[in-house]
Amino acid sequence: MATTSGKTYKDICADIKAGRFAPVYLIHGEESYFADELAKAFETAIPEEERDFNLYRIYAPETPMETVASTCQRYPVMAPRQMVIVREAQSVPAREIAKLIPYIQHAIPTTVLVILCRGEKSKSTTLTTAVRKAGVVLESPKLKERDVDSLIMSIVKDNDQSIESKGIAMLRDHIGNDVARIYNELGKLQMILGRGAMITPESIEVNVGISKDYNNFELVDSIAARNMRKSFEIIDHFRRDPKRNPSIVTCATLFTFFSNLTVAHFTPDKSTRSLMEALGFRWENQLKGVMTGMRNFNARQCIEILSALRAFDVKSKGIGSRQNEYDLLTELMITIYSAKGRISA
Repeated sequence: MATTSGKTYKDICADIKAGRFAPVYLIHGEESYFADELAKAFETAIPEEERDFNLYRIYAPETPMETVASTCQRYPVMAPRQMVIVREAQSVPAREIAKLIPYIQHAIPTTVLVILCRGEKSKSTTLTTAVRKAGVVLESPKLKERDVDSLIMSIVKDNDQSIESKGIAMLRDHIGNDVARIYNELGKLQMILGRGAMITPESIEVNVGISKDYNNFELVDSIAARNMRKSFEIIDHFRRDPKRNPSIVTCATLFTFFSNLTVAHFTPDKSTRSLMEALGFRWENQLKGVMTGMRNFNARQCIEILSALRAFDVKSKGIGSRQNEYDLLTELMITIYSAKGRISA
């Protein structure tokens, strides 16, 4: 999630809503969602009737930074502040964007300068340092897979709702680490279900379009429990609805599961705390499937299955095979359930 020195994404949103502004902001990082959303929030902070005079939307690659600094030194027209929003600053060389530093060091209080680096960190570390001293820096790195559950729970809590653990797994499996989609889907559920509601697998199935019974989360659970019949039912469902169930996502999900099983098997201390630390889990409930899988697949079987998953990934991309991806997925299931733990050198 977005991190910063003192201010979070939620803090900045709250400040904008309350009319509290720093003289300068730098919004940067690999995750572009926060830059996009804050750009909208800063723009709407200027009343519509004032925007012709007090809102400047500047495209950095087409505008000299001297011009940006000169614009910032103007005074607002019959208003308490003007907003200068510099977009696509990541496309400007470090030496060019650094030309804003003299202004930043002597920023005037009636101007709010917002520098947006979409999808990248600022190229100028000296600019970042200057902004940190004078205003607010928000850096948003790419969301890691292991942090998806935390983000979902945080947004749900902010929306004054709650969510079942299976619902978290369904959303994680369906959306992955796409921050924009996570916010959008949970925002939709907030509007539809209302504040105080419990987000259930059934409500996700109806409103997001994910089957509560036939998804990668359920597939992993069925494999962990060696429920072969259920596994093949899910694969058959995937075959009938390939658009919503691409095999590449299934392969990635299974690879993560069996990688976790392998790590767990080779972790000397099998206590809950030790396994959670080794796997990077934050909640004990995340261990449930792993503990079940450890009882049904030994370490050597897991290594053999990981090798089969790598082979599946190659074949599903048309390399060395012309089979349908779901035929390959069916073969993969057979390999998983028949794995003997033979490891070739």
